[in-house]
Amino acid sequence: MTQQYASNQPEGFSNHIKNVAIVGATGTSGKYIVEALLANGKQKVTAITREGGSAAIPAGVTVKKVNYDDPRTLVSALQGQDALVITMSVRAPPDQQTKLIHAAAEAGVAWILPNEFGYDSANESLCNDILPGAGKLQYTSLIEQLGKSKWIGFVCSFWYEFSLGGSPDRFGFDFHKREFIQIDEGTQPIAVTTFPMVGKGVASLLGLPILRQDENDRSSCLSDFGNKFCYIASFVISQKDMLDSVLRVTKTRIEDWKITKENSKERHERGMARVRGGDYTGLAMGMYSRMFFPDGSGNYTVTRGLDNDKLGLPKEDLDEFTEVAVRLEGTWTGYVKGIQT
Repeated sequence: MTQQYASNQPEGFSNHIKNVAIVGATGTSGKYIVEALLANGKQKVTAITREGGSAAIPAGVTVKKVNYDDPRTLVSALQGQDALVITMSVRAPPDQQTKLIHAAAEAGVAWILPNEFGYDSANESLCNDILPGAGKLQYTSLIEQLGKSKWIGFVCSFWYEFSLGGSPDRFGFDFHKREFIQIDEGTQPIAVTTFPMVGKGVASLLGLPILRQDENDRSSCLSDFGNKFCYIASFVISQKDMLDSVLRVTKTRIEDWKITKENSKERHERGMARVRGGDYTGLAMGMYSRMFFPDGSGNYTVTRGLDNDKLGLPKEDLDEFTEVAVRLEGTWTGYVKGIQT
């Protein structure tokens, strides 16, 4: 395909996204995305919400009510949008995202960020060990088949402060009891991202020019990511790095903690066995344990690299977000029975 540049586009071409619709605007990660989009001030933001929904939408955000059983409401809500960001629960009805993608195609939405915002969906082995079957890739395939939009898979791995303070099933910590489950030797590094960084990453991505200005322009543009994955991370750390940060933040010594050790593969299998038996509370244990396998699947920075610099993302302080996790332990409401909402 011939390289496209902004300088040779027809008169009236806009080289920036002006209108962004988001599903899950008040959700666990969605609220940070909305906050960052509003802070950037580059786009008009529209929240797509269910009819009858009562969530408080931030000032400055337009609200469009939809009925997922009536495709016409979805198409109408997405008319005039340049990009659609989908954040929703893995427990959401499977056809909900499908309906949004079909509606976006009919409405002519050029860019879709499907419900990724997690582990590397391009890693087939990893995906099969967590959610066997078509998984997330069925949605990117659908977008390509419809041929009206381009997708960008936003890979950020686990949300650090949520995962550290949410449950021992995740990173193994119980701050209240001062107990820590070490997986294998605790030295396997994985990528993690904070909530604010997820928001800034999406806002920066959608704030890029769609095309480079001309053949001399070497800056990043949105089209670089078309039908591809965008990889970001706040930190690349091991469980032992996390423990060191927890000790600093809580001003405790390692002797103050009860530490047990588990095998990553056995722990993963135990969690997924619960899922196969209909107990979805096992998914967190199975999913998180899989990231610590010695194959390095949890550290995509080695195999994929990072797009932080392309997006102009800031550096973050580990202890600052460890402190957030310690302070908010047990208060996270973004997961129900261990599953994202």
